[in-house]
This record gives sequence, structure tokens and C-alpha cells, in this order.
Amino acid sequence: MNTFKISSKNLVRNKLTTILNIILVAFGVGILSILLLADNQIGNKLEKNARDIDLVVGAKGSPLQLILSSIYHIDYPTGNIPANDAYKLAHNPMVKRAVPLALGDNYNGYRIVGTDTSFRKLYSLSILKGNFWQKDLEVTIGSTVASESKLKIGDSFFGTHGLTGNGDIHKQHAYTVRGILKPQGNITDNLILTNIGSVYKMHEEKPEHAAHHTPATEAKEINDKQITALLIQYKSPMSVILFPRMVNQSTNMQAASPAMESARLFSLIGVGIDTLQWFAVFIMAIAALSIFISLYNAMKERKYDLAIMRCLGASKSKLFFLVMLEGITVTLIGACFGLLIGHAALELIGAYQEASQAKLTGLTTVPQEIYLICTGLFIGALASLIPAMQIYKVDIAATLTKDR
Repeated sequence: MNTFKISSKNLVRNKLTTILNIILVAFGVGILSILLLADNQIGNKLEKNARDIDLVVGAKGSPLQLILSSIYHIDYPTGNIPANDAYKLAHNPMVKRAVPLALGDNYNGYRIVGTDTSFRKLYSLSILKGNFWQKDLEVTIGSTVASESKLKIGDSFFGTHGLTGNGDIHKQHAYTVRGILKPQGNITDNLILTNIGSVYKMHEEKPEHAAHHTPATEAKEINDKQITALLIQYKSPMSVILFPRMVNQSTNMQAASPAMESARLFSLIGVGIDTLQWFAVFIMAIAALSIFISLYNAMKERKYDLAIMRCLGASKSKLFFLVMLEGITVTLIGACFGLLIGHAALELIGAYQEASQAKLTGLTTVPQEIYLICTGLFIGALASLIPAMQIYKVDIAATLTKDR
């Protein structure tokens, strides 16, 4: 009766230990899965949004802020630059393509971007319904804007001043939807595109007296026009060295490289990511140690059972395999649960993200996740190896004759 009670206690303890080991493995794999998925999605979005853009020219200030606002549309611009100076740069012999951007308004948090036809070519945009904008106050909207805002061809809406939805509404002019873009998988899905003239018209100041609006004042207004930034494509590799230096030293504007600033951004957040990765590895190491200790102790408690199984014809190699299988199964179950938890957690994070431009999702997989499962199997096998080798040290005669 006492033996039964002791065996029952051992069974319950072993089950609780197994559950704890599964939780530890799942927790470590879950953290690594979230980091892997987030890093993959963010990296892909950064690459897609900055593809074919060699340089961004804008107002002086933070180069990283200029990149974030002009390419990724997740920050405020550093300011505006004179349109005349920008267009002179656009016609520089070192420039293959220059795409002007005029920012300042939004609709329900989606940014309204004033630009020209070169923007279509830069991002290889194509139409799903309707047409591209043709004149002032006509817009072509991204696929996400259409689905989230329920805008259709022919609908009208008022833009809001600023880059968030809390500014003053421009009720003097309404935009009309002329087209919806095909899903591009980049930032253009979240933009409302129009011509630069629409942005100027939205922010123009009405003169107090029409008589004072002379040709001279009209010329002054044209010279005072501003844009937010230029997206530059180089004509030759030599431009990489010469053009940014020329802009920074010879003009009141600044040139920022998307590649350099993206690398700088990752270096700023890399410390936190590395810390989380090492924390996950530490959790996995604890799980491996826990599995090793639980299996090692279990071997001591099962010596009598193992001796009986040997007498019934089980070979040492078969028992060795069973012990190894136990450790591998625990880590495999934990790794699978960890992947499910990681995907579910990232989907939950994405659902509560305010910035739709950088929205994350757990409803995707990456090939590298197979390595997480393989790592779990390796940890299980490594932690089970020494306990499994105890099989070969069991003395059948001594164990069976020992008083139990």
C-alpha cells in the first residue's frame, strides 16, 4: 500500500514536471517565433517601400525622420523645401528620376500625398478599379484605404489638416475618388494619392481683395510654392558619392540615404531585440536542464521497472530509444505550442496597432520557423542523452534482488 502511494506521488510529480518542461520550451520558442516573424515582416516592408529609392532630399533636420516620413510615412516631415530649388535638383545630370512629395493632410489617419506621374512608375502602380487622378481634387486610393474606409469610385470626402485624424477639416474643398489601386504589398496600399496642385489648393489663402491679386503677386505665389521632399534615383553609381555631398554642402536642403538610415534604425532597436533573443535562449537552456534533471531522476526511480523490462526481452537499445523519445516528445510538443502562441500573440499585437503602415500579422509563416522545431528536437535529444545512457549501467540481478 505504501509502495502504491509512493508510486502515485512520483507519477503526479513526473506529470507536473513534464507539463512545466513543455511550458518552458513553449515560452522560449514563442518569444523567438514572435521576434522571427516581426523581424521578417518589418524587414520585407522596409525593403519593399525603399526599393529603387537611392536618396531622399528634404528640409534640414533629422535624416532618420526624413526617411521615416517620406518613404515609410510613419513620422512627421522635417519641414518643407522650395519647389523651385527641388525641381532644379530634379534636372541635375546625376539624377535619373526625381519624385516630388507634398504632405500635410490625412483622411481617417491615411495620408494624402501630392505627387506626379513619376510616383506611379517608381512603385509600378496599377489600377484595380477606375483611373488614376487627372486633375485637382481627384484622388486614387490604396487598397487598404478602400477596404477600411469603405470609399468607392465617385465618393467624396474632406481632408484633415495634419498627419493624424485630429486636425482641422478642410471643408472648402472635397476630394473625389477616381480610382482604387491593386494591392501592392507596400506603403502605397495605405496612401491617398493626388496631384501637388490639390495640396496647394487645399492650403491656399484667399486674398482679402481680388483686385490686389495681380500678375506680380501670382508670380510671387508660384515662387513661394513648397514641397515636402524628393525621392531620388541615381543615373550612375558615381552619383552615390557626389550628389549627397553636393546637396548637403551647396543647398539649404539635406540628403538622406534610406539604406544608411534603415541600418541606423535597426542598430537603435537591435539592443532590445538581442536582449529578448538571449532571454528566450536562456529560457530554452533552463528547459533543457529541467528535462535532463527530471529524466535523470526518473531513471533512478525506474531502475526496477527497467530491470523487469530487460527480463521480459527488451534490449538496451530499445530502452535507450524510449528514454530519448520521451525527452524529444516533450520538447517537440513545447516547440509546436510555442509556435502557435507566437503566431497568436503577434496577430493580437497587430490587431491593436495604431500605425496601419507597419501593421504586423501572425497569419503568415516563414521558412526559418522549421529551425525552431529542429532546435527543440536537438535540445530534447541532448537533455535525454545522459539519462538514457544510464540504461546500460542497470545491474539486473542486483536491482531485482534489492528490497523494495
